Amino acid sequence: MIKTDLRKKVLVVDDDFMVARIHGGYVARTPGFTVVSTAHTGRAAIAAVAEHAPDLVLLDIYLPDMSGLDVLRTIRGLARPVDVLVITAARDIGTVRAALHGGAVNYLIKPFTAGALADRLARYADTHRRLAQLGSHARQEDVDRLFGSALDSAPLPKGLSATTCALVVETLRRTGTDLSATETADLTGLSRVSARRYLEHLCATGRAELRPRYGTAGRPEHRYRWTG
Repeated sequence: MIKTDLRKKVLVVDDDFMVARIHGGYVARTPGFTVVSTAHTGRAAIAAVAEHAPDLVLLDIYLPDMSGLDVLRTIRGLARPVDVLVITAARDIGTVRAALHGGAVNYLIKPFTAGALADRLARYADTHRRLAQLGSHARQEDVDRLFGSALDSAPLPKGLSATTCALVVETLRRTGTDLSATETADLTGLSRVSARRYLEHLCATGRAELRPRYGTAGRPEHRYRWTG
């Protein structure tokens, strides 16, 4: 019997070769997804879509030859539209609005954790599973459930509790500044590893943001700030 690969095919687009490789690694470690190609310019991205027919494009906005927004409009206008998840450092509201109007399924601001991307990919896959289960017609409650899944916060990952998550949320909100996982652990009584898991979940659901703090040497310290 011939086995069919049901994994979602992903094209990674970023002008930075190393960043593209890192994002591709995140995708490869996410169950149900596989990277079919990478591209580093807008024109190469459009050509790769035609060649590889991906299901999803991880698209940077800042490309050397053209704006990622123009790439978005081009590939969304194809006879077989491609889903796009924007991954960028651009945080101005004009760019965010243009991405939404262009049909992006989600928008992730750099820098982010592997968990944040995995969460977006999981929600994307879940939406497509729900669509596949509906058949040829949908009831209003089915549509409400589908669109609601794109707006609501993601469910807590296994091993996290709503009560403890609320404690971490309140701690971040109350401090009014960014905190490291160690500082959060000290304030909440959690272990550093547990505190980091909750902080990464809040980043993944858009309620907190990751802010690297660069020192004189070594890897940057990850700090987290409440955004609501």
